[in-house]
Order: sequence, then structure tokens, then C-alpha cells
Amino acid sequence: MSHLHADLVGSGRPRFAFLHGLFGRGRNWTQIASALADAGYPSVLFDLPDHGESSWTTSFSYPRMAETVAGEIDARLGSAARLLLVGHSMGGKVAMLTALAHPHLVQGLVVVDIAPGRSAQVDAFGPLVEAMTSLDLATLGSRAEADERLRVAVPDDAVRLFLLQNLRRKGGWHWQPNLALLGSSLEEIGGWPDTGAAAYPGPVLWLTGERSPYCGPEHEAEMRRLFPGVQRVVVPGAGHWVHADAPAAVIGELLAFAQACEP
Repeated sequence: MSHLHADLVGSGRPRFAFLHGLFGRGRNWTQIASALADAGYPSVLFDLPDHGESSWTTSFSYPRMAETVAGEIDARLGSAARLLLVGHSMGGKVAMLTALAHPHLVQGLVVVDIAPGRSAQVDAFGPLVEAMTSLDLATLGSRAEADERLRVAVPDDAVRLFLLQNLRRKGGWHWQPNLALLGSSLEEIGGWPDTGAAAYPGPVLWLTGERSPYCGPEHEAEMRRLFPGVQRVVVPGAGHWVHADAPAAVIGELLAFAQACEP
């Protein structure tokens, strides 16, 4: 089983656990987690397999990632963890599967801008992976130079900066994520496994971005079948990266959810 790197935000037993999206890492949620910690809710931010400082694997599997997350939660917090589990995009699919398979670990679930179904938008990551892998790291002098070299292939400043957070300089430049595996697994990453699991009985907050194409009317029925306690909140003006586009709104929703989940 993979080892997952984790960052703790706040002091005491974590109330929230966060799972990032494709080419992200746990620290993407630091701003949100810091605000939650200030309100008395510590968090653990996980780097998922093949991302950040976590171990690499040899094949992509959502169910296996969910088992890895459940194992880490159990090992760190015990079998009665009762966490509020938050997942964005790819991490949202992992979070849903974790809750379905291990409901005793998850007191409440927050799914951020993803649905239990096919996410065709993931196909757009293909050219981004190609741009990252084609960057000649051996001749790279600085991160600013990398930014300039990627500008043609990745003209969107926000997307380019998001990708460049994965570039590290330790004994030479290298990408932290397992680009070869992730790039060849986009079909699986955009998919959704047939779980065969019973519905998750706990409370679920489904946070989606008003401008995001990831969650459509076609996803509502399956979401409500697997998560009958779901409440959907559409965040005004936000795209797919809801927590980056509207952090104050996301913090407010998470605090209200945590308070509603208090014993």
C-alpha cells in the first residue's frame, strides 16, 4: 500500500481531512484549512498517491486510492476517526469511494465540483501533461524560465502556475507527480468505477462552481442514489477550482457543515 504524505494544520485531533485534485497536492487547501483551524477545527491535508510527496504506484485505481486513504485515516486516527472528509475533483471521487466503502470513518462528506460518473473534461489534461513532459529539465535554469517556456503550450496564467507548483529542484529539476502514469491514465481518472456499494448514510455537502462544466443535471440522480443525504450548494462565480475562486464562500460552507455535524 502507498504511503501518503500529510500536513497537519492546527493543533489537536483533526476534524477535517482534505483530498486534492489531479496534479494538486494537500497544500492547495492550506488557506481553507488555516481558517478552519482558527475556528477550532484542525485538518489533515493528504498528498494522494503519485502526487506531491507521496509514494508512486505502477497503476491507477480509484478503489485502491480509497483503500489507501482509509488505511491512513485508520492508522493515524483510529477506526473511529469520524472525520469530515473533503475531496476536490479527482480527490472528490476518492473521497466518495472512501465514504461508501468505510462509512464508519467518515462522519460527513464534502464533494467539491465532481460527480460519480464520467468527467470528460479530464481529457483536456492531455496537452498539459505533454507540455510538462516536453520541458527540457536538464537545460532549465530557473522556475521563471520554466514559466516562460510553458507559456505557449499553457497560455492560461493560473493553470500554468498550478502546474509549476509541481516542479522541484533537488539534485536537479524534476516533476513531483508521476507524469508518465497519470498521463497514460486519463481515461481512468475521468471515469468512475462500478462500486456495488450500499449508499452512504451520512450528511453530504456537494459544492459546485456556477461556471464549472463538471457537474450537470445528468449527474443528479446517481449522486442522490449513492448519497441520499446530499445537499447541493452552487457557489456563485466559481469555476472548477471552487476553493481558489471563492475561498470565503467555501470556508463559510465548511464551517456551517462542521457545526451541523456536531454531536
